[in-house]
Amino acid sequence: MKKIVVGITGASGTLLAVRFLENIKNYEIHLVMSESAKKVMSLETDYDINYIKGLSTYFYDDNDIAARISSGSFIFDSFVIIPCSTSTMAKIASGIADTLITRVALVALKERRKFIIVPREMPFSTIMIENMLKLSNNNVIVSPAVPGYYNKPKTMNDLINFVVSRILDLSNIENDLSKRWEHE
Repeated sequence: MKKIVVGITGASGTLLAVRFLENIKNYEIHLVMSESAKKVMSLETDYDINYIKGLSTYFYDDNDIAARISSGSFIFDSFVIIPCSTSTMAKIASGIADTLITRVALVALKERRKFIIVPREMPFSTIMIENMLKLSNNNVIVSPAVPGYYNKPKTMNDLINFVVSRILDLSNIENDLSKRWEHE
């Protein structure tokens, strides 16, 4: 069975992570949520931590840097941090592995595994852009949570689905969350 590791950090946008997890099919899901992510979740949503845990096969404490997913010998198909806080992005770009999420990120980099981050900020500061460039130069797919409008979104769900659909596509996970571009 394919394995995906998902990190949820303290950036705004927990809804994106939940929708992403809800639409992963036929994968073993290894989920890590930072303490900041749990706080943001309680501020932004009505989701319960148990609901989010239930969307995963395995759930890890972000302080458990010895968890099996922190080892290069643990094979996974992709690692997605959704949403990715600017703090987490800066730590990874600087090679800091002080949490399980940042440790898995550095393992993904050294093992050359598929690695996607979904920053959810605007505007981008020069430091953020430099960190994104540094990560992109190291084969990290930087996919900011920027919705498209060609599908004529009518609800917030349409906007969320567009972003999540693109992240699922980048993770090679089939989905039909959002209308695809069609032009004759």
